Amino acid sequence: MRWITREKVKVDRVACPWLIKKFVDNDAEFVFVPGDKVMSEAKRLDAIPYDVPNVELGHHGKECSFEAIIKKYKLEGDPALVLLGKIVNGADTDNTLWNQAEGAGLNAIAEGFRHLGYKDDHELNAAEWIVYDALYAYCQEMIQRGQPRGAFAK
Repeated sequence: MRWITREKVKVDRVACPWLIKKFVDNDAEFVFVPGDKVMSEAKRLDAIPYDVPNVELGHHGKECSFEAIIKKYKLEGDPALVLLGKIVNGADTDNTLWNQAEGAGLNAIAEGFRHLGYKDDHELNAAEWIVYDALYAYCQEMIQRGQPRGAFAK
């Protein structure tokens, strides 16, 4: 299946493809286009839009697109993914929903990746997914330790 979103990815538009590829659609193909072209290109390419306004897999209230994907594809049974969703939310929003301490660090890392000179969003995603692999491993460890809010929860 094709999935489409805005170009010049940062937090949610890197986290969502990672989540989709690992847990929803192993054969996913991602397309990144200017924001004003997402919906027309989604129709033309028969692609699923995500992380754009007014779509099912977008922000709803204070929840981010990553969380919308978790809900849509019924991945809430994995508490490590739920915790990772809270971290992504904290990095991608004002962090007032979950007050997730790790969010600020993820935001800084994502911003740094944007300045490393990758030629396009596909290259940036390929490079940055290791961060989400590591964060998911961290979340799994936190769940195993009985800390479902993470190591830095107050």
